[in-house]
Amino acid sequence: MFIFIFQTIWLFIDDLAGRELDIIIIGKFLLYLMPNLTEKVLPLTVLLSSILTFGTFAENYEFAAMKASGISLQRAMLTQIVFSIILGVVTFYFANSVIPASEQKIYNLRRNIAKVKPALAITEGVFSDIEGADMNIKVDKKYGENDRFLENVTIHLKTKTKVNSTVIKAKTGELKSSESSDILQLVLYDGHYYRDLQKSSNKAKNKYPFANAEFETYTMNIDLSEFNNVDMDEERDISTEKMKNVFRLTKDIDSLKKDNLRIVEAFSKNIQGRMGAFVPLPKEDSTVVAKKMAMNAKLSKKEITTKDTMAIANVNSVKDILNLYQDWQQIQIANAAKNAASNVLTSIQGKRNELEKRYEIYNRHILSLHKKYALALSCVILFFVGAPLGAIIRKGGIGLPMVIAILLFLTYYFIGVFAENYAKKNEIHPIFGAWLSTMIMLPLSVILTKKATADRGLMNLDGVVEFFNKIFKKKVKETTTA
Repeated sequence: MFIFIFQTIWLFIDDLAGRELDIIIIGKFLLYLMPNLTEKVLPLTVLLSSILTFGTFAENYEFAAMKASGISLQRAMLTQIVFSIILGVVTFYFANSVIPASEQKIYNLRRNIAKVKPALAITEGVFSDIEGADMNIKVDKKYGENDRFLENVTIHLKTKTKVNSTVIKAKTGELKSSESSDILQLVLYDGHYYRDLQKSSNKAKNKYPFANAEFETYTMNIDLSEFNNVDMDEERDISTEKMKNVFRLTKDIDSLKKDNLRIVEAFSKNIQGRMGAFVPLPKEDSTVVAKKMAMNAKLSKKEITTKDTMAIANVNSVKDILNLYQDWQQIQIANAAKNAASNVLTSIQGKRNELEKRYEIYNRHILSLHKKYALALSCVILFFVGAPLGAIIRKGGIGLPMVIAILLFLTYYFIGVFAENYAKKNEIHPIFGAWLSTMIMLPLSVILTKKATADRGLMNLDGVVEFFNKIFKKKVKETTTA
């Protein structure tokens, strides 16, 4: 846990550095992160502790004494097996109750920390959102004392409806503020100002009015009173898949599935209607159909000209249908079809991107649900990997057992990470992605337990060595004969 906490601090160093946070806030930050780290720490802990314990037993000939007394390996492991099962149950409760609550806490705390001194939140090369000022700002470079000087500044100002209506670009800028003031002064030099003007009448809107200006110096005053009075314990009712328990996840998975299917069906019907595909023909009245047939029978064949008969008889493709029209009509038909197809493709591409995001959220919920069960079961499975492995290698201490435990854990962890990423992108089923790493360790635990019970080594290399010895002796004899 100590090692993973330090690794996490480096990941979130941007959230903590330069904010002048007191030790209590930092302590809360780390405390809320610790439950989330158990997903990584607990499997490694079970694996390493079981290898160390049973490796020390084997190294000190404790197992030899047990077998001489008639105690089998399974009987020696019985207490630890029961403990592992209890640990798995407790882990499931922890993953179902404690981790979602800590995720909610850490989300709110990170959001509140980000609001402290927003001037320091300006990151080079990307747009940084300053909520209180309703603006996005991007700079290419920061330098000078406290990074007060800026180069190549781009600012987007938002309206009350959160629409970017104003763009300001400047070659350089400077941040000016004092500790006693709630105003942050941003002075821009040598730039351009562009703003879309809002008009009430539709006729004026159609003219797309705007204001454009160049400036040598432009000063912006940003009110930071909201940020300087941040409540670090403020809660927000925002929920992601990691903040939900099993009951909530099961309910939301069903709702998300129904919503996605509803959206797909509605969009499919919309496209079919726009393209005229699979449109059912209206059922005509039988009396009307009978009258039409009688009228067609009375029509004289002379009313159909020879030219029309030849044209209808030669219609075998779309090109033949176009030939029935004049040249200018053919151009109109082709352009209309091209525009319709282009509009439909654009709509499909936009809806595809939307559905990919929606299904990624759906897959994340399934992953989060099954990872709770997989984490609980991994405590039991990894014990059956570590305990027999320690008995086989017959080595205690921190050296070789530590190396083997870390290698096995990295294999388990990276398989889980890759499977999770593939599952989120819908390339594999999310249930398979959640259980893959645990299921790979399951046959390994069975094999190692059988080998440890039969008191056999990890790998029997005697046959391989004997095979190469025979080949070597044969070559020596051929050389001697020659």
